[in-house]
Amino acid sequence: MPAMVEQLGYLVAAICFILGLKRLNTPATARSGNQISGAGMLLAIVITLFDRAILSYGVIVAGLLVGSVVGLWTARAVKMTSMPQMVALLNGMGGAASLVVGGAEFLRAELLGEQLPMETGVSIALAILIGAVTLSGSLVAWAKLQEVMTGKPITFPAQQAVNALIFVAILALSAYQLATPEALLWPFYAVCALSLLLGVLLVIPIGGADMPVVISLLNSYSGIAAAMTGFVIGNTVLIIAGALVGSSGIILSQIMCKAMNRSLANVLFGAFGSTAGAAGGGRSAEGLTVRSISAEDAAVQLAYARLVVVVPGYGMAVAQAQQQVRELADLIEKRGGEVRYAIHPVAGRMPGHMNVLLAEANVPYDKLYDMDDINPEFERADVALVIGANDVVNPAARTEPSSPIYGMPILDADRARSVIVLKRGMSAGFAGIENDLFYNPRTSMLFGDAKGSVSRLISEVKSL
Repeated sequence: MPAMVEQLGYLVAAICFILGLKRLNTPATARSGNQISGAGMLLAIVITLFDRAILSYGVIVAGLLVGSVVGLWTARAVKMTSMPQMVALLNGMGGAASLVVGGAEFLRAELLGEQLPMETGVSIALAILIGAVTLSGSLVAWAKLQEVMTGKPITFPAQQAVNALIFVAILALSAYQLATPEALLWPFYAVCALSLLLGVLLVIPIGGADMPVVISLLNSYSGIAAAMTGFVIGNTVLIIAGALVGSSGIILSQIMCKAMNRSLANVLFGAFGSTAGAAGGGRSAEGLTVRSISAEDAAVQLAYARLVVVVPGYGMAVAQAQQQVRELADLIEKRGGEVRYAIHPVAGRMPGHMNVLLAEANVPYDKLYDMDDINPEFERADVALVIGANDVVNPAARTEPSSPIYGMPILDADRARSVIVLKRGMSAGFAGIENDLFYNPRTSMLFGDAKGSVSRLISEVKSL
């Protein structure tokens, strides 16, 4: 294939990636953004297959078929509530691909006795390091999300010092490998093993409350690793795609950290949630009472409300109640009420988790409101219906300087005329502290599984 045609094709693919990423900015255009990006990736793959020296097209086709079948099966079989786990695994697979390609290129040069240029050697070392960290870190994130292991931070004495020592050892071994002309493979395998270990150690001290940031950050790592792999094999479009993923992931991570009023360093190294409960951050519930409400009484409030603001959280995701929530909203609107959805940037277990779930239930995009847009509306809302959300509606973030979430921007659900909270029990959220909203005189608790509770509300509203 002529070089000019190749570069032109890669340029078109890169433009597709940029346009697709831009259209992911809003739910209304996200689907077409995915399609445009997918078309760009298909073009890049076709050009690469025609341009590169392929050892066996049979193996390539077999890989495409297996990957397509696995991808189609997971897309259809994995529930929306498990999407964070799937995203974590996909991030890990991206890191694994970079690790394998970088490692294969290094081993090829070593076994053939080729002297790698310094810039190629550095790119290989970075692809291996970042790819391995992404792989093992993503597997730990998956295990935490899937509750295979505890979602609480796992810490040990001198943890950061150990991590720093491992990182320095990786750099030293990589430098030694690049500077040594002899074909020594043991430093390569040592770097791979230490990088995988570092990925585990970096993620285990991060608690469940910070999983959205972790997933976004690991996605960024996978992009950076892909860009390094692009430098290794001299593939322009891989460099561009990796840079886009890497930079967008970092930006999204910073946006979510801002939404929690915390720094990225605090998320990564602060072990948030490991001591909050023990430390008693926030107000004690001793002497305070909650007011429970029946489904019948809650239905009356909702049926005659002029404005209802729904605040979805992880509890809605676990109960898979999004379809019932949409049905309840339709009933309220048929009776002349207005329903809006308040979306906190870090609600759920991954970026945009609530948006994805509500989109699955065909909730109109124009009814989803970001935190800054919906907060002024709570004061005129007749009912704030909180479904499985906890820390993101905790007024302690505004009023309790001793609280670990103090200063975190929250949804102002407590400012509605009436608050109905759907929750299984009085357990604390990821931050491990009491939620002052539950003890607010205007708050009523409807206990039970979110899906069952919303279904009861639907039946009661229909009977009015």
